[in-house]
Amino acid sequence: MGHLNLPASKRGGASTAGQWRILDAVTGLLFALVLAFFVLVFTSLGDSLAASGRRTLARASSAAVDPRQRGRVISVIEAGGRATVEACSAEELDHMPCEDPRRNSQLSRDMNFYRERHCPPPEETPLCLIPPPEGYRIPVTWPESLHKIWHSNMPHNKIAERKGHQGWMKEEGESFIFPGGGTMFPDGAVPYIEKLGQYIPLSGGVLRTALDMGCGVASFGGFLLKEDILTLSFAPRDSHKSQIQFALERGIPALVAMLGTRRLPFPAHSFDLVHCSRCLIPFTAYNATYFTEVDRLLRPGGYLVISGPPVQWAKQDKEWADLQAVAHTLCYELIVVDGNTVIWRKPSGESCLPNQNEFGLDLCSEDEDPNVAWYFNLKNCVSRIPILVGEYAVGSIPNWPDRLAVAPARVSPMKNGKDVFDADTRRWARRIMYYNNSLGLKLGTAAVRNIMDMNAFFGGFAAALSSAPVWVMNIVPARKPLTLNVIFDRGLIGIYHDWCEPFSTYPRTYDFLHVTSISSLIKDPKSGKNRCNLVDLMVEMDRMLRPEGKAVIRDSPEIIDKVGRVAHAIRWTVKVHDPERESNGGEKILVATKTFWTLPSSH
Repeated sequence: MGHLNLPASKRGGASTAGQWRILDAVTGLLFALVLAFFVLVFTSLGDSLAASGRRTLARASSAAVDPRQRGRVISVIEAGGRATVEACSAEELDHMPCEDPRRNSQLSRDMNFYRERHCPPPEETPLCLIPPPEGYRIPVTWPESLHKIWHSNMPHNKIAERKGHQGWMKEEGESFIFPGGGTMFPDGAVPYIEKLGQYIPLSGGVLRTALDMGCGVASFGGFLLKEDILTLSFAPRDSHKSQIQFALERGIPALVAMLGTRRLPFPAHSFDLVHCSRCLIPFTAYNATYFTEVDRLLRPGGYLVISGPPVQWAKQDKEWADLQAVAHTLCYELIVVDGNTVIWRKPSGESCLPNQNEFGLDLCSEDEDPNVAWYFNLKNCVSRIPILVGEYAVGSIPNWPDRLAVAPARVSPMKNGKDVFDADTRRWARRIMYYNNSLGLKLGTAAVRNIMDMNAFFGGFAAALSSAPVWVMNIVPARKPLTLNVIFDRGLIGIYHDWCEPFSTYPRTYDFLHVTSISSLIKDPKSGKNRCNLVDLMVEMDRMLRPEGKAVIRDSPEIIDKVGRVAHAIRWTVKVHDPERESNGGEKILVATKTFWTLPSSH
């Protein structure tokens, strides 16, 4: 900085030097403040810090986070006393307890560990009900919701501002509209899918289950539905913080997840198609550990599509060469390289390993179950293909919809597995008929789109709804028999989950929750003792349900009484019914509706 032209008597003295130090400090401070302003206003860091600060203040002033207070409330509700669960702060509108940036940002960045699930202990989770945003409306119904949703339901403009030129979404009046574009297909998902269809059998029922990694607002999965391909889309909570919330508001299957240090929560050999469109997953990093996880998930004979970097991408020649090398190591068949898109097909038979390769890859040990995937750390090995390979490889498994009703080979490890499967299928066909005709649930109407079966077993509930304009997220509890592979073999989708933890979805993302034996979700299967409490579970159910959404719970009369007490404490209206005539007895059905309440207006 230049010196001012001061008189000689006022230059060079100690006091003058001190004044300059002060001036320099003030100037530096002003520069730092301006820089901080631009960072906070124009980057995603500002979003995260602001949200974190608001949450910290809200939680600090809320009695809902006091462990003693929450314990007293739970005890009173469980004992049948008069108590209600209070509303959360308006700052918690989109809160996901296990994907909280404030908590997770303190964790290791290695392999994106901090962006995976990290759940707080129950005593640190606010016991309160998430409110809807001001101006919330009953969502646009399917299929119109694929193209339009209400802006007031998700007043987050960041993605529209940053990705509008790529056709992701745009704000138009009181709505967000979705032209169907993506980063690698700005002209729309339809022509992109048609292009893929030149090389992959997307029609005719050969392919049914797909996984879209790093999905954005899930337009790829949404437009694949017309081919009867059911795509489960996932993305982490990141700077585009509401992309999965937008997908679910549109009625497209999606969840928050991150491929970091652990297996994704799916069984082995489940997806007919795995798709990555600029998902930015470094497949060959850590000696190709991420590629071997994709290989674990992909059904023998299935297709892998990677569109975007590093496929023939500028300045990524090495990464592209490494990607081709690992695919070659696993004997994947190269179908085509078309511009920045590559398509491979996984071998239908046993893996060609072991062989020498630059990645040090070998088969996993024989005693390792590739279907175990709940908090299971990734390993740098290739999952073995069971002897039953021919029974469920693409091209061998029945085409959709025939595979829905056929007992797959993977039921055989269970005693009398085929008979149990057939009985379960018939049972749920009767029950869905009873739900619609006698309980008036009308599951085939436009009012219901996103459904979750919280204790899915073989997926019979979802199978009975296959002709309705709905999709079902089938949850197989992590401590129960791992039957999720049977669900995928039927052409349905789902994940593993432990219901003593919150689910990885945004608030208000399901229209309908169904659970058989809710008491079993919180018990230890060995000791029979509760691992968590019913109140926390039902508060989590309330978080996932949209206003005016419904929950159907089947259990013993004693448990249904307890459920009813908790339902009143969380503002649900309830009716209790007898089960269908063919039921084994000793069971009641509770039908609850989440009331549409709002916080007092801030105006």
